[in-house]
Amino acid sequence: MPHSIHHEPHLSNRNSWLRAAVLGANDGLISTASLLVGMAAANTSSQALLLTGLAALTAGALSMAAGEYISVSSQADTEKADLIKEQYELTHNADKELLELTKIYENRGLQYELAHQVAQALTEHNALEAHARDEIGLTEISQAQPLQAAIASALAFISGAVLPIIGILVFPAHMMVGSLAALTLLGLIILGVVSARLGGAPVIPATLRVVVWGVLAMLATAMIGRLFGVSV
Repeated sequence: MPHSIHHEPHLSNRNSWLRAAVLGANDGLISTASLLVGMAAANTSSQALLLTGLAALTAGALSMAAGEYISVSSQADTEKADLIKEQYELTHNADKELLELTKIYENRGLQYELAHQVAQALTEHNALEAHARDEIGLTEISQAQPLQAAIASALAFISGAVLPIIGILVFPAHMMVGSLAALTLLGLIILGVVSARLGGAPVIPATLRVVVWGVLAMLATAMIGRLFGVSV
């Protein structure tokens, strides 16, 4: 009887986009909400708060996109240089590269004969791919994609920053500080739970991390707004 293929899904392949999404949404929510809470504590008008929130959303999203694009582009340049170097070595020092690959498999627990056979087979199949994966640590999943990372970071930032801006449109001016804080706290809890679920992590510690740092940021800006605020 033929055996069915056992497929065991793993969560680690989500690391790249999950990290960018959580970082972007968390940054957008906390930075925008903290700024608006600080300004609301200084008795700023709703119109000024809305303008400030939109400016913060736009500037933050563009900053996240630019920063992520530059960072990931640098990573992509390094990966490309490594692949060029590896291709040169494979062309000019094929025997040494085969022995190098064999040694890698030996260090992973294979006997020399089997390690050498595996190295030969993978070299014949695709030498550069084998060395990129097992010597350098590059795979299709881990390869840097600057434009994709930039767009994802910008969208993630906007998804977080838009929540306190909605709060400005919904809540009355005399309740703005407390309402923004409560709305942001709710957003932080949701973000913590969702990120934990997607990453397969314990919900409570992941949520507490997000909530504690967000609350500290809002408290700091609210105190500054109270200390230096004037009516606008």
